[in-house]
Amino acid sequence: MTSENEEVRLQKVLAEAGVGSRRHCEQLIADGKVKVDGRVVDWFGAKVDPQRAVIHVEGRRVETRAGMRYYMVNKPRGVVSTMADPGGRKSLADYVDVPERLFHVGRLDTDTEGLILLTNDGELAHRLTHPSYGVEKTYLAEVPGPIPRDLGKRLRAGVELDDGFAKADRFRVFEQVGKRALVEVTLHEGRKHIVRRLLKAVGHPVQQLARIEFGPIKLGQLKPGTMRALTIKEIGELYKAVGL
Repeated sequence: MTSENEEVRLQKVLAEAGVGSRRHCEQLIADGKVKVDGRVVDWFGAKVDPQRAVIHVEGRRVETRAGMRYYMVNKPRGVVSTMADPGGRKSLADYVDVPERLFHVGRLDTDTEGLILLTNDGELAHRLTHPSYGVEKTYLAEVPGPIPRDLGKRLRAGVELDDGFAKADRFRVFEQVGKRALVEVTLHEGRKHIVRRLLKAVGHPVQQLARIEFGPIKLGQLKPGTMRALTIKEIGELYKAVGL
């Protein structure tokens, strides 16, 4: 572990960040695939301060600052999406077993389950939730069926809600059996209850709802009430999604 403001050989910094073996990192440098503070560095003797340098490998940022943490959690229904609840309800803190103080990136309704990101990286968290960066979120909703063929077109065109115009970026029917349907809705805004209000406005009120994607991060097979650390690739993809 390096001390603050200490400069370290670039290949060692990359290896310690999880990019690969020291030899693999040296090859990436030699191939001109590593940028430090926006400039290609292709000599092995280069040293950087891992606490300050902004490093990209093959176009993807690599986090090298000590103490930075990035996790995803599958929030169960009935859990508030904060790190504490004055009313004593279950919160994210009941499912997070790490010593660092983390912040949730955005929120989910108490009755909505699914993917929430947790980090202590304030700049990344801010950009992921700020509407100007347009980070998409995808939800899987159970609604009454059958689904008319033109519903996706209507949602993409937009619907007038009581607090303004809203629309989906993408929509597809995932499954439809009798009077029950599962649909995927992708949008990039974060107004309160937006998915529920949007589907209700077109005549298909949500019965169950889960967020399954946040930008490039997918919930996958993560079980409700469990968490895992993001991979170096996933962290880099989040940075890329918000221009860092």
